Amino acid sequence: MATDPITLGAFLDPAAIAIVVGGTLAATALRTPFGDVGRGFAALGTLGRKPFDASPLVDQIRSLGRIAKRHGVHTLDRSVIADKDVAATVADIVDGATPAEVTRSMEERRRARMLRHAGAADMWAGMAEVAPAMGMVGTLVGLVKMFWAMSDPAAIGAGMAVALLATLYGALIANLVAMPVAVRLRRRARAEAEERTRLAAPLAALAEKGRAEIEPTHFVPVSA
Repeated sequence: MATDPITLGAFLDPAAIAIVVGGTLAATALRTPFGDVGRGFAALGTLGRKPFDASPLVDQIRSLGRIAKRHGVHTLDRSVIADKDVAATVADIVDGATPAEVTRSMEERRRARMLRHAGAADMWAGMAEVAPAMGMVGTLVGLVKMFWAMSDPAAIGAGMAVALLATLYGALIANLVAMPVAVRLRRRARAEAEERTRLAAPLAALAEKGRAEIEPTHFVPVSA
């Protein structure tokens, strides 16, 4: 007896998709802070970009040092700096921050950025944990639907499709979407955090130049 070939449509079931995808998104939203949810989805746009490289910022800080040497640190408040952390630190330097204060503030900003990146990655890791559970929920719903209509062969097939495909969808979302995204975001966050450690020393040196302008030079009189 000839049978129809299996097509992609055989693996698509609207009920199973609604249970697994909808349940996964709802559970993720409930267990994740709202800000991390937004950052998690926004972070998808960074996956196709090049990893963070601090070299252009280091070069810009050195250029700012040359400008400060010629015209004074106070002129740096008109500088255009794309990186928010570096821009805030340069503003602190213009206001008279010491090298120790600059180093401390950069470390605090680096840690805060790491926590934000970790929150975005944790959202996707949490989604990877929830998706298989939602697949099991779909499986139970399909089995209930199947046992409820044992007298109708067509209904039995529909219930079995929901039961099997829901488990499949949960496994695919967890292992081919959510967890790979979480792993890549964590890897990028670690690399960026390591790169940003290169910014502290040149910014501290820039702050030292600013302190040299502020602190007056004391001359000790030479006795005749």
